[in-house]
Amino acid sequence: MSPSCPITPTADPVNLVIFGGTGDLAMRKIYPALSVLFQSGLLSPDSRIVASGRTDMSPEKYQRLVREKLSGALKPPALDELVSRVSYARIDPQCPESGGRLAALLDEMDADRPRNRLFYLSVPPAAYIPLVTLLGEAGLARESGGRSARIVVEKPFGRDLSTARELDRVLHRFFAERRIFRIDHYMAKETVQNILLLRFANALFEPVWNRRYIDHIRITAAESLGIGHRSGFYDQAGVLRDMFQNHMMMLLALCAMEPPSVFEAERVRDERAKVFRALRPLDPDALEDSLVLGQYGPGVIDGQPVPGYLEEPGVRAGSLMPTYAWMKIFLDNWRWQGVPFYLCSGKRLRTKHTKIEVQFRDVPVSMFRGSGPVMPNRLVLGIHPEEVVRLEVQTKSQGPSLCLESRHLEFAYGSAGQDRVDDYAKVLLDCVNGDQTLFWRQDAVELCWEFLTPVLNVCDCPEGSPSLHPYPAGSDGPARVLEMRP
Repeated sequence: MSPSCPITPTADPVNLVIFGGTGDLAMRKIYPALSVLFQSGLLSPDSRIVASGRTDMSPEKYQRLVREKLSGALKPPALDELVSRVSYARIDPQCPESGGRLAALLDEMDADRPRNRLFYLSVPPAAYIPLVTLLGEAGLARESGGRSARIVVEKPFGRDLSTARELDRVLHRFFAERRIFRIDHYMAKETVQNILLLRFANALFEPVWNRRYIDHIRITAAESLGIGHRSGFYDQAGVLRDMFQNHMMMLLALCAMEPPSVFEAERVRDERAKVFRALRPLDPDALEDSLVLGQYGPGVIDGQPVPGYLEEPGVRAGSLMPTYAWMKIFLDNWRWQGVPFYLCSGKRLRTKHTKIEVQFRDVPVSMFRGSGPVMPNRLVLGIHPEEVVRLEVQTKSQGPSLCLESRHLEFAYGSAGQDRVDDYAKVLLDCVNGDQTLFWRQDAVELCWEFLTPVLNVCDCPEGSPSLHPYPAGSDGPARVLEMRP
């Protein structure tokens, strides 16, 4: 760590209630992240975890379940330490008495000292409103005696503009905006956070980060996996709701936002919201000029045959749900007028990678006409799995002739030799500390839904939906995209 970088202090003690404590997200992401935070001393040793679910089981049985699920991910010392902090409570959001039982349990845990309370909704979206209502009516959303009460909501934040507003209405009935954490773990990745540092802490980039020097920007989030066990959710959502309304729009905002006056949560979130206000609406009558939708069919990945989307367990027969989307977006503001942003995300593609490619304009006049084409400069921000910043430039190749060749200047995060905290650990720590910089604010959520809902209304209508382009699993997506992208 740099000597000028302050050491993060240990957070105040917290009682973390994980709704959906028996689920996949809790076991794969939340518990390993908590273990890292406890081991690194970033979470107070007085903090406790209460897992909840509809299954009736004793705390001891739940602890055995955690040991079984995490035995491959955590070594015994770390696993023992984590399990010792975990208890379990059966909670049914349809049963009003559940809220009272949870309140009594938390009060009992606070008998020695008051702790902050953090409620994490690691549950299907349909359970958000019932659980928020349960917490509010049980008095668990109230702050008293200097003790905070915060709530963490996983995406998706609704499935369109109207449902997003309904969720927000219920949340604000009991929780103030400063206590609502709409989580997007993409934002906590080191390479994502570095976008702002690269832009605003280097005089080399900011003067050319505009329509005069940039030809276009491509943002890609490709996945090689299929829908797995998520068919119940995915076949009702599709790629636009699953990826574009949140992850892709947030990456767009980081690439396009203006510099905030200071790096503080609300100033940063103000500038992100301004990007979404500048989104040029897509024409519902000419969507195929700016949107390509696809669905994966059977194919081969890593030498193994994989099924198509329609063969996945739980997918409706004949489903027209897109698993791939390519979108051309424009921002109507001074900095970006006329510069296209190409957003692309899909499942069962050839490789898993997330990256941002900034393509600069051609040089105005080439003095080297006889030395081959002069390729434009390109800045690549690799987010996953290649965590890299790469600037591609033109140089003279070695030898007596004047010939051009592309070279790159590169910084790889993997070679930095610094301590790393994974993305879920980072966002969880920010929730505990009350730092909302990396989280969605409601106005930004609504602005993104305002942009996407007219598109979704067309796509959800079988008669008016754009053509669904098939692509084989293990490919780079629909062939139509090759005709559209620069």
